[in-house]
Amino acid sequence: MSAGGAAQQPGDRKVAVVTGANRGIGFEICRQLAAAGVRVVMTSRDLIKGRVAARALQQQGSDVVFHQLDVTDPASVRVLAAYVVREFGAADVLINNAGVLLDPRGSRTLDLRATTLRRTLDANLIGPLLLCQALVPLMRKRNYGRVVNLSSGLGQLSDMGSGTPAYRISKTALNGLTAMLAADVSGDNILVNAVSPGWVKTDMGGPEAPRSVAEGADTAVWLAQLPDGGPSGCLFRDRKPIAW
Repeated sequence: MSAGGAAQQPGDRKVAVVTGANRGIGFEICRQLAAAGVRVVMTSRDLIKGRVAARALQQQGSDVVFHQLDVTDPASVRVLAAYVVREFGAADVLINNAGVLLDPRGSRTLDLRATTLRRTLDANLIGPLLLCQALVPLMRKRNYGRVVNLSSGLGQLSDMGSGTPAYRISKTALNGLTAMLAADVSGDNILVNAVSPGWVKTDMGGPEAPRSVAEGADTAVWLAQLPDGGPSGCLFRDRKPIAW
């Protein structure tokens, strides 16, 4: 944390904000970023679980701090942005990891309830939009930024199938947001990409998933540290671009 809230200088270490970071892929992203020398602001909606997660990484020597955040609450996003500016001067990296899967098991499009879709879009699409609107202008002022949106292969139009309709719709929309924002900030040295982590052993993915959280986090961490002139407006899996 900067002394007395002094602004970060251009040559200082990068600062990353990671949402939904108290467990699973988000927690592992924080661990890997901190290991790479990035200062990490871990966020989660649950205050107690978030503090416990941050303490676990701090005890491993990771440079992380925790701040509570409900991505669906505009006031909560504003409070986080003010905190980041006060303590670090800016955020260099934003990883929109927080998300929900609310579709009942086996659900299909004709069964989709509007309330389920609204709640899913609120967390998986509007939340990332609010975070981008709050933090990307700070990146623009410094002519540097990396935005990584955690998407899913279930949102690919090129391979669209049946099941989990609310989740699929939200990730397809998040992919669209990624491409549009990348176009909006083209020329500002802000790279905006999405990542499909694959089927990962998490609370959401379940114990039968074939991929570890380390594998699920790897590409997001790589995208967060892309060099200037790197790709933008793309969807990646295992560090390789895939079709939208």
